[in-house]
Amino acid sequence: MTESVEIGILSTSAKNGQNTDEAKAKAAKAYNAAADHFDHPVSSFWHRFGRRTIERINLQPGELVLDVCSGSGGSALPAAEMVGPDGHVIAADLAERLIDLARAKAEVRHLENIEFHVGDMLALGYPDDSFDAVVCVFGIFFVPDMTEAVKELWRMVKPGGRLAITTWGPHLFEPANRAFWDVINIERPDLHHGFNPWDRISEPDGLRAMLAKANVYNVDILAEAGTHPLNLPDDWWKIAMGSGYRGTLEQLDTDTLDRVRQENLSRLVEGQVNAIETNVIYAVATKKDQ
Repeated sequence: MTESVEIGILSTSAKNGQNTDEAKAKAAKAYNAAADHFDHPVSSFWHRFGRRTIERINLQPGELVLDVCSGSGGSALPAAEMVGPDGHVIAADLAERLIDLARAKAEVRHLENIEFHVGDMLALGYPDDSFDAVVCVFGIFFVPDMTEAVKELWRMVKPGGRLAITTWGPHLFEPANRAFWDVINIERPDLHHGFNPWDRISEPDGLRAMLAKANVYNVDILAEAGTHPLNLPDDWWKIAMGSGYRGTLEQLDTDTLDRVRQENLSRLVEGQVNAIETNVIYAVATKKDQ
């Protein structure tokens, strides 16, 4: 679902010139930890938006699909169902535990046309023009150089094939997100950040411009506004524990973690928060036949 990256890790490395390999290692650690909550029902949006992405690229039986930043299979598994037994899906993610979750679900669904790899989407090594569709849901923004990442994905798309990039729109998880970081700033200001990596492409014009820099022009972009319900304040904590926030939470000692949780949730109760924003932008580019 995501190339498994802690919120802020790669954006910070990009700004500070830190080693990208180190950032990826931290990212994998964060989402391997988050795997214990990643598929909790309160976080059903991962799979909802993954399936929506696949529906938009109109996969046909027999097609070959590469799904990068595949998480626990939110887009890869529906893709495998759509291409059928004569098609094939390759799913790759940095987080081994998320790949394990996806593989287990594929086995339950008796999907034999999908394979899973723990790996970096920029180093998969497939030849040019290999896939009818390449999919990246909630992952492209974590790469410091998104333009180069898109070029790498685009070169693997066959003429006539599609590249699907799904990213977050503005105000992700607000107002719970702001409450979370306000509390972190009080308890551990050294872990606080003021920049989300997807902010770079959280509007259609920004996403279109980034794709154009990668020489990807024939793009259909759809921005969808949405919210995700919180039936209980603790639903938000489960979402945080099963997402990139986990990378920050893993760095807190037990007492600090408990204080952060209590204060974060108390702010949601005081604000009578019963939903968070989940605005999404879908981009589908079709490569012209040569």
